[in-house]
This record gives sequence, structure tokens and C-alpha cells, in this order.
Amino acid sequence: MTADAIKKHTFAWEGMDKNGKRVKGEMNGTSVSLINATLRRQGVNPLRVKKKTKPLFQKSAKKIVTKDIAIFSRQLATMMQSGVPLVQSIDIAGRGHANSNMQDLLMSLKGDVEAGGTLTEALAKHPLQFNELYVNLVGAGEQSGNLENMLNEIADYQEKTEALKSKIKSALFYPTAVIVVAAIIVTILMIFVIPAFSEMFANFGADLPALTQMVVNMSEFFVSKWYIMFGIVVAVVIGFSQGKRRSKKFAHFLDRVSLKIPVIGDILEKSAIARFSRTLSTMFSAGTPLVEAMDSVAGACGNILFYDATLKMRDEVSTGTQLQEAMKDSELFPNMVIQMVAIGEESGSVDHMLAKVADWYEQEVDDAVASLTSLLEPIIMAFLGVVIGGLVIAMYLPIFKMGQVV
Repeated sequence: MTADAIKKHTFAWEGMDKNGKRVKGEMNGTSVSLINATLRRQGVNPLRVKKKTKPLFQKSAKKIVTKDIAIFSRQLATMMQSGVPLVQSIDIAGRGHANSNMQDLLMSLKGDVEAGGTLTEALAKHPLQFNELYVNLVGAGEQSGNLENMLNEIADYQEKTEALKSKIKSALFYPTAVIVVAAIIVTILMIFVIPAFSEMFANFGADLPALTQMVVNMSEFFVSKWYIMFGIVVAVVIGFSQGKRRSKKFAHFLDRVSLKIPVIGDILEKSAIARFSRTLSTMFSAGTPLVEAMDSVAGACGNILFYDATLKMRDEVSTGTQLQEAMKDSELFPNMVIQMVAIGEESGSVDHMLAKVADWYEQEVDDAVASLTSLLEPIIMAFLGVVIGGLVIAMYLPIFKMGQVV
């Protein structure tokens, strides 16, 4: 059994510190003896160590998301600016968090810092929660002695980035949700409702209208082949997700196509430019060298075309090419963005100019999403009316025909 496979538990402990003061807390570990040894190394004489038991009906812990990290960054910066020591700030943020997974993460950070490590070293042990960009920025803050201000900048960056992602998701979620609901309704009608009508129509002894006959034929196909159609849909969804994850060429193709979708493509492109500008601005303001910063910027763009272009720009800049020239060679950035970067390079304020670009494109995305929503509402209503209304009319046409005959 590997060390990673050994299950850890949370232990509540009480003890006496070097000054004879009674202290208590919680610590993660595999056994009571290990907790005792760890406490003694920290200068605490353990008096009582007991494994905590979970309540019978305790809610399952939620996954740690970027919003949790952003809130932690803001809390940590606020407390440190108020004069609260780093270890105590982490402890307060951890104990006050509702997510037990986040509590465990912050208590782990606290333990590493208490043991003499830097916050940067502690964060680097958790790459799933704190990416390379986050760790590098915190490292720059610790080296400059300006950690609390850097944490505020990190929180600003994460909040704006998450707000941008949320806008993109909202633009895509609404039409997707309506299409899924419409598909479910149509499936229910085809499998359960229309067969009942078709049995009734069989007793009419007359030919059905063309529209009704077409719908009945479709319903019979649904009933007999529904599992095949369901399997095809599931296979396509899984195939696309796995293909994008495993094949760089396929992911490149999907991202290129997504940028050419009317309206949606424009929003995705502006979003990528905004994230590129915001990330590079934050890295510049932290004093990170341009070539080193480009690796983190590439991963933050959210589109593989911009990812590849950023890495290519990094290689060009490393050979002495100006950033504006490298951006122009990529053929992905509008002239306005390139000119703003050129002005920033000439005036020595690239970070300020990039922040302005990010603000502009974030506002552009916000306006585009609002326009898209207002445009989609009547289109979706018309789509639902045609599909659902068409099925209803098809089912009632024979009844109307009978009424006219009578």
C-alpha cells in the first residue's frame, strides 16, 4: 500500500505550549501517535488527542472551486492588511469556511507555514487548487514584501476572470437548456402521447392527413429505435468530450470552428482576448519577466488557438522580438489591441495598457451576452412554437377533418 492510499483522519487535540499556556486545535493524520509526534516537534506537549467522528447525517463535502480560492485570497489580504499574522489569518479563514474540503486544505497550508515553510511552498503542494500563475504571483509578493497587496490583486484577477466565465456560460446555457427541454418534451410526445392517438386514428377507417401520417411514422420509429437514438446521442457527447481532451488536433478544430459561429464566436474571441490581457497585465504588475509570464498567460486564455499563439509569441519574444510584433504575427489580435500594447511598450506601462484592454473587452463581452439573450428569446419561442405546436396540430388535424365530414 502506498503512502497516498493510507486514509487520513481529522484529530482534535489539546496540549500545553512552551509558555505553559493551554492550546487546542485540529490536525489531519493517520494515527494518534503521529499527531502526538507532530505536536511535540511544534513545541506542544499533547494532553489529549481524539479522532473526530463525522455526524451521521453530515452533508457531503463540496468540491473546491475557483470562487472558493478567490474568497480565500480576499479574506487573507484583508486580514493581513489589518495586521493579523499570516498563520492566524489562514486559521481564521479555514475555520470559518462552510466547505470541509476547503477547511482541510487551509489547515494543511497553515501546518506547512507553521513548520517554517513559505506560503509559496505550501501552495505549490496543491497544484489542483493553486495553479502555477497563483503560486508565481504569491511568490513575487513574498519576495517583494508586499504579499497582502499582491493577494488583493490576485483576488481582483480571479473575480474578474470568473465573472467573465460566468457571462460566457450564461450565453451558452440558455439556448442549450431550452433545446434539451424541447428534446425531452418531443421524446415524451413521440413515445407515449402520439402512439395513443395513432391507436385512436386506426379506428377511423380513413386516410390520415400527410402531416399527421409523417408524425405517426416518426413516433413509430422513436418507439422501436429509441435506445439506438439515445445511444447515438450519448456516444456523440462522450466522443466529443474525450476527443477534445485526448486529441490536440480535434481540440484545435473545435476551437477554430467555435470562433466562427455567428455571434457566439465573437463572444468567445473577445473573452479570450480579455483573459489574455488581464492575465498578462497581472503578471507584469507583479514584476514577472515577460517570457516567463507567457506560459501562465497561455493556459489562461481558454482557447487552444490563443494557447498555441501565446507560446509562439513567447518564443519570438525570447529572441528579442517586441511583444507588439509577436502579437501582429499571430493574426489573432485586433489592431486596437496591438496599438495599445505598442503604446505601453514605448511608455513603459504595458501592464496599465493591458488592463485597459481587458476592461474594454470584458465590457464588450457583457454587452454582447445581453444582446444575444434578447435576440435568442424570440427565436427560441418561435422554435418551440413550431416544434411543439406542429406536433399538436398534426394530432388534431384528423379530428378537425372528421368534424367537417360530420
